Amino acid sequence: MSDPLLHPHSAHWGAFRAGFAGDRLIIQPHPADPDPNGILQNFPEALRHPARIARPMVRRGWLTDGPGADRRRGRDAYVAVPWDEVLDRLASELVRVRDAAGPEGVFGGSYGWSSAGRFHHAQSQVHRFLNSAIGGYVRSVNSYSAGASSVILPHIAGTAEQIGRHNVTWEQVAAHSEVVLAFGGMALKNSMVGGGGVSRHIERGAMQAAAQRGCRFILVGPLRDDLPEEAGAAWLPIIPNTDTALMLALCHVLLTEGLYDRAFVERYTAGFDRFAAYLRSLPCSPEWAAGLTGIPAEQIIALARSLPGKRSLITVAHGLQRAEFGEQPVWAGLALAAMLGQIGLPGGGYNYALGALAHTGRRQNAVSAAALPQGRNRCAAFIPVARISDMLLNPGGAYDYNGERRHYPAPKLVYWAGGNPFHHHQDLARLSEAFRRVETLVVHEIAWTATARHADIVLPVTMTLEREDIGSSQTDPLMIAMHRIAAPYAEARDDYTIFTALAERLGCTETFTEGRDARGWLEHLYNRTRDDLRGKGLPAPSFAEFWAAGEIELPQAEDDGGIFRAFRDDPAGAPLATPSGRIELYSEVVAGFGYEDCPGHPTWLPPTDIPDATVPLRLVANQPATRLHSQFDFGGHSIAGKRRGREVVRMHPADAAARGIAEGDIVRLHNARGACLATATLTEAVMQGVVNLPTGAWYDPADPAEERPLCVHGNPNVLTRDVGTSRLAQGCTGQLTAVEVSRFAGNLPPIRAFDPPMPAAVAAE
Repeated sequence: MSDPLLHPHSAHWGAFRAGFAGDRLIIQPHPADPDPNGILQNFPEALRHPARIARPMVRRGWLTDGPGADRRRGRDAYVAVPWDEVLDRLASELVRVRDAAGPEGVFGGSYGWSSAGRFHHAQSQVHRFLNSAIGGYVRSVNSYSAGASSVILPHIAGTAEQIGRHNVTWEQVAAHSEVVLAFGGMALKNSMVGGGGVSRHIERGAMQAAAQRGCRFILVGPLRDDLPEEAGAAWLPIIPNTDTALMLALCHVLLTEGLYDRAFVERYTAGFDRFAAYLRSLPCSPEWAAGLTGIPAEQIIALARSLPGKRSLITVAHGLQRAEFGEQPVWAGLALAAMLGQIGLPGGGYNYALGALAHTGRRQNAVSAAALPQGRNRCAAFIPVARISDMLLNPGGAYDYNGERRHYPAPKLVYWAGGNPFHHHQDLARLSEAFRRVETLVVHEIAWTATARHADIVLPVTMTLEREDIGSSQTDPLMIAMHRIAAPYAEARDDYTIFTALAERLGCTETFTEGRDARGWLEHLYNRTRDDLRGKGLPAPSFAEFWAAGEIELPQAEDDGGIFRAFRDDPAGAPLATPSGRIELYSEVVAGFGYEDCPGHPTWLPPTDIPDATVPLRLVANQPATRLHSQFDFGGHSIAGKRRGREVVRMHPADAAARGIAEGDIVRLHNARGACLATATLTEAVMQGVVNLPTGAWYDPADPAEERPLCVHGNPNVLTRDVGTSRLAQGCTGQLTAVEVSRFAGNLPPIRAFDPPMPAAVAAE
């Protein structure tokens, strides 16, 4: 290690070294990282920020009136309670709910990216605890990022993990791809982040190498910077949520002009005749698609004719399926790639979500990574993750999901550790109402997020710099010994310490801890990887040696192309895990569900959440560049990306001029669901008719007592719809909605997002 004052650590956005120069926290990216992520610089100001939660707090209404639905959630005051007392109260509440309702009485939320550490991983910690203490919990399945794709892909090709992470690699793109047609792009701000950490950001370099070799990148999307400059991409601006129409039109040209790879289609796909009949009958012509997408028909024809006979790669971004009927672009993109016949070849074919995370497009490690076992969940009840408001507002209500008719559970207590649903979820006024319906909401948090402000019991936890851990992922060759950099903030404790204390009160200490303290667990988890290394005859340092060195390099597997390469090489011996064993361009299973919003083949379904006279603009609510989701929104790097203290909305100059909006103006984005303020910046990198406000600004209602309060900070999820992608997947549709934007001319409300809530003693006065 070059500087004895700096110690190794890791975050989802990069490996680094950290230490103090006096009182100043120094963050130094890993020296092997060719393209470090600036989000690391959120740490110095976040570490001791006043937004941190200093001590256990209990909402005044819950403390005085006990558990129950309460409309004061989100605007009540808090009372500081000593650790022993708050743990006693929480343990008693868990016993009450367990005895009254069993595991179905508890929803273990905890959706989020709390830490790159594999032991202090909040989801694993809270799930292990609930399994130990309650016997299980109502869980969520799938993700906000990939809710639609994770359900449709197994029906038609393979799992999202197989198609996204173990398929085409960046090495292949750099060496072999001739055309990369990127629907929704591959923005570096997304691939800068990876669960468990990433030591080397390689995406920019790979695209630059491919472009210099002569690879042609084509970006289809409303935002020009969704591919880096190094790719030298041609930009096809497209009206949001019409990518499926373009894909179908490209397939139509390939079909009607006889340009598709007939041999590949006949050998490797199922249902092509049904799909081809649809292409002809609609018909999915370039002229038809031009009217929907805004791309001229002659441009569509030229693009289709340019693809056959080349090592072409079709990629589909996460964002496309985070919208109404999000299953369709995932499926249509696969169909287009199948007709081009490049699937399974190095640098060619189809890769869902390449560039969506740092783990896509990478080789797999040849040894296992550390992971905390969660134990057995004896509760069968679950919900698709984006349906939490539906569950809380409609307990017992019926809904469809992946061929099943299901009913929502009716949890009495929600336990959230890690994650901020007031970032992930849509229609935040509706989410606030949903959280007011539960009997008890428990939150572990480092800071006063909107989720914490709705909680009945708020327990302050350490951030990653304040504890030891192991950083590793299955696609990054470095395993990092995450040394503790700073002492815990105020009275904060780590999740494991909190759950151990609760386990003692509930009589399940041995089940939860297995007799290990935190350091004992780190050594136990590390030894799994060490045993794998030994089994391969590779150097296997002891835990003490690993900890002293700060990192070890793990071996990586061959770049074998995954299931698509194996299937192409031997379709009979390595069939896909679909009913036909092939790529399904028509699925009898999906068709059999009878869902009109997800038929049996890729289909154009006109979206309903579209502009009209009152909301004439399309809002793209994508991921932010200055933070991971809403993490450390109060950090220095995130704050520097705001203007006038508010999130920045990007507009085309023509749209701004039509509304009298100038650079730097505060504007109000609004629709029937809500409104928020943001600072306008004008750019031609956003196509006309579209505005772009990233997610992650902490929800900051001007008046929480209002039914649909104005967010003064710029959270776009006050505007987005809380509906599923379809009855198949029930995924998140938060990427797109329709809005109007107006110049804000009134007195600017103050921003209080990062201020701690008023203590009860002061509020009472």
